[in-house]
Amino acid sequence: MPKQPSAAEQRAILQRLDKFSRFTDSSIGLPFTRFKIGVEAIIGLVPGIGDLAGLAMSGYVLLEAQRAGASSKVKRQMLRNIGIDFVGGLIPVVGDAFDAVYKANTRNTRLLRNYLNEQLAIELPPPAFPWKVLIGLSVLFAVVIGGVVILV
Repeated sequence: MPKQPSAAEQRAILQRLDKFSRFTDSSIGLPFTRFKIGVEAIIGLVPGIGDLAGLAMSGYVLLEAQRAGASSKVKRQMLRNIGIDFVGGLIPVVGDAFDAVYKANTRNTRLLRNYLNEQLAIELPPPAFPWKVLIGLSVLFAVVIGGVVILV
């Protein structure tokens, strides 16, 4: 069984995915609007090949989720998003607009971020205060001081 990545490794994965998702889903601002599209929507304009390229790019997010230790439930949700994006993108004319709006990579990055934040929030409770050790050391200290006082 592969080891779970550290919190620092998971944060690094999320940073990479944030940059990747921005590049693929919202890196190009449309003039005179607040709407942004990404490289995946531009590549998707090429019939057939563009949709396969978008599918491959979405697969990278899934691969990173695997490396980050995402649960099978999260990966299934990611696969669903990838499938919706791919099938929606295959529809002639409307599919290109769908690709620009659906933004599967951003959705999947958000899914992974929420999952990892949930996992990092689950911390072990702090250990109980060592009362027995404190009492034992206090008694030992009292005995030593009492012995010194008696000898002096």
